[in-house]
Amino acid sequence: MDSREAMKFGPWFGFLARPLSYDAVRKLVLESEQLGYDSVWICDHMMNGEEPMLECLTTLSALASITKKIRLGTLVICNSYRNPALLAKMLATLDVVSDGRLELGIGAGHLKEEYESYGFAFPEAGVRVRQLREGIEIIKRLWTETKASYKGKYYTIKDAYCEPKPIQKPHPPITIGGGGEKLTLRVVAKHADRSNLGGDVKQIKHKLEVLKNHCTAAGRDYNKIEKSCWFRVVISKTEKGVEENLKKFFKHDTHPYTRSRLRGTTISYEEWKERTMLNSVVGTPSECAEKIRERADLGITYFMPNFTDFPSDEGMKLFAGEVISRL
Repeated sequence: MDSREAMKFGPWFGFLARPLSYDAVRKLVLESEQLGYDSVWICDHMMNGEEPMLECLTTLSALASITKKIRLGTLVICNSYRNPALLAKMLATLDVVSDGRLELGIGAGHLKEEYESYGFAFPEAGVRVRQLREGIEIIKRLWTETKASYKGKYYTIKDAYCEPKPIQKPHPPITIGGGGEKLTLRVVAKHADRSNLGGDVKQIKHKLEVLKNHCTAAGRDYNKIEKSCWFRVVISKTEKGVEENLKKFFKHDTHPYTRSRLRGTTISYEEWKERTMLNSVVGTPSECAEKIRERADLGITYFMPNFTDFPSDEGMKLFAGEVISRL
């Protein structure tokens, strides 16, 4: 990666960080805007046990009213949780009230526990991905056509108007999250403006090769799809500080892998650390910059860091001041 101008950064306020109140999110988002981040991203989950979990679109609507230029993203909206026509309407309105700052990230959904707790049907993965495809097709039609109709296997609309349309033309950018190789990445190849992946560098490289093959099969230019990735960040100015922050994160990590500790399975700190070092961006500013470069070398241009010290702003400030500046 030769130019910082081609790289974008947007903190992700996801469920892998500590639970956040709206007051904490509001302060961090305003800080993100002042620090020069390109965007902020809110996850779409209904619950995290007994911990607070803000609803995605309501939160972004509130943030739209207090910010001026930072872009506002969903990482990612679960297609299953809202009728796609209603979702298109809600998102169009959000783009209008934010003066064209919406970033739609959308995915097929995966947390069975959450679906069942909230009374949503949880079909098999293949069905959820096919529903995602139909949902995106409906959203695009409602955003771009004067009067939209669609009849699919799972969703139908007839002579539906969506006014006002989104400000962004032809429509707000659509990011599809997920790395399912047989189905999800095929939907990405056909419908996404941006592909969002997680995992370690080796995994991301492999997924991008699969995506490239799907693009070839679909007749889509692989280079027309922007590539993004999310990752957890554990950062400090010193090696000692990094280790201290890792140990703090270990105590409250809510990733499903770590949750197994709560089900009676013992996961040692060293085992957890090995996995975290592989999948996350961990280290001093220079070490973190090198890990960003490794991802950039794969063609990633948009980065969604999940700072594990939230609600503190220390990691976010250090990353903005001493990591991004090195790239």
